Amino acid sequence: MSSQNFKAMVVSKTEEGEFTREIATRPIDSLPAGEVLLNVKYSSLNYKDALSAVGNRGVTRNYPHTPGVDAAGIVEHSESGEFQPGDKVIVHGYDLGMDTSGGFGQYVRVPADWVVNLPAGLDLKESMMYGTAGFTAAQSVLRIVEGGVRSEDGKILVTGATGGVGSMAVAVLAKAGYSVTASTGKTAQEQFLGGLGAEEIIGREDLTDPSGRLLLKGQWAGVVDTVGGEMLATAIKSTRQRGVVTTCGNVASHELNTNVYPFILRGITLAGIDSASCPMERRRLVWEKMSAEWKLDILEQMCKTVCLEDLDPEIDVILKGGQVGRVVVDLWN
Repeated sequence: MSSQNFKAMVVSKTEEGEFTREIATRPIDSLPAGEVLLNVKYSSLNYKDALSAVGNRGVTRNYPHTPGVDAAGIVEHSESGEFQPGDKVIVHGYDLGMDTSGGFGQYVRVPADWVVNLPAGLDLKESMMYGTAGFTAAQSVLRIVEGGVRSEDGKILVTGATGGVGSMAVAVLAKAGYSVTASTGKTAQEQFLGGLGAEEIIGREDLTDPSGRLLLKGQWAGVVDTVGGEMLATAIKSTRQRGVVTTCGNVASHELNTNVYPFILRGITLAGIDSASCPMERRRLVWEKMSAEWKLDILEQMCKTVCLEDLDPEIDVILKGGQVGRVVVDLWN
């Protein structure tokens, strides 16, 4: 096994400090140490993967490197009693695809405590249609549910609604019975968002408030924010009594300029969503939700499937903010 080669996307740093991407052949014995060797059948493209692929040091510091924070496949070798060869499993988050060789390769080797058994209600491809984006969205919805926000309490706002996390959040919220308002800068995607279950679609300009007021009219019972910056600040000021606002992204800005009044006068909750280091017990709970009561019957229409050789241009698209829905990578096609 150690002499076997596999195909992977390899990102390298040139002597001039530039980063290049190619599909290359790697030996399995070049993979890092770990108890579980996984034959990766599917992965998916996330914004963090694109950052790793262009040399963002906040994501990846060591090159050459294979990105891919998501992987689903079949256990080929295990030194852990928890997993046996032939088991279907998911690995996502932790250090996978950051400084540990990731799911844009046909094999990964990881610690056993990173591995989740594939839930009975999903196949391997479906799990990567969700991937980290769907997992993050479902975590966000779960925090809103746990915060006591009911469907009858009012609308739930989703920002960045055509992106991976945003589109999944719209669909999962609708599946869970909530009335969803989707915010996007891509007005041409209204039909796509409506098909996911959005009842109302608004533009980005509706979520920027130049007035400087400390509180705005309460519109939202809850918010799934994927972009950060001014839209998140405005959403916080626009959330109703005891609403829950989740935040998981910073594509607009990592800065948040707000004040205490939404929290001390309206009692709202601001909940951060961290998928990479989510505890295993909760990780399993979220996957069970996605495979059962929140399982989507529209996954295919939300996703585009590409082979490894066709992944490169999709990275450019997501970096430019042009991705709509999800991109799944078929590693053996």
